[in-house]
Amino acid sequence: MDENGSVYVSDYKTHEVTRYRRGKSSGTVVAGGNGRGYDLDQLCGPSYVFVDRDHSVYVSEWWSHCVTKWVPGARECIVVAGGNGKGNGFKEMSYPKGVVVDQLGTIYVADGGNARIMRWRKGAMQGSVIVGRNGEGGQSNQLNGPTGLSFDRHGNLFVVDYKNHRVQRFDLEFNG
Repeated sequence: MDENGSVYVSDYKTHEVTRYRRGKSSGTVVAGGNGRGYDLDQLCGPSYVFVDRDHSVYVSEWWSHCVTKWVPGARECIVVAGGNGKGNGFKEMSYPKGVVVDQLGTIYVADGGNARIMRWRKGAMQGSVIVGRNGEGGQSNQLNGPTGLSFDRHGNLFVVDYKNHRVQRFDLEFNG
């Protein structure tokens, strides 16, 4: 949801993201809309969505293993994280899920298949692991199926650790 009350819905089957303005029953496709695929005007398994203050839409793509950015009115996206196929290197992700973008344009991604949280600074060609450097597991310094992400007003990162049935809080000042 954006500050105007518009709701954004990611549709995994139609490979598009639709914006529904408050009080309206029909929506507008703001990302994808050209079927499933790997071209810049398509999405491939959109899952999580983040909308920034400029109304750019960030979409984590399950099958493309990347995060794409769709600026308002754009017909094509910009790949802003991943995009180098499935993998566990610093330029790759595996089934990304939750995505959050801070005021500086830094992108945080729950890299579900690699049990880690990645940070991609604005314009960076590769990311860095900020949580989950110790492999998949149930210890306090491990994740197992990270999905959702959120920051509080103090800068703490909250991670939904799905397969461990918990939400973890990380102070990035000490972990980043």
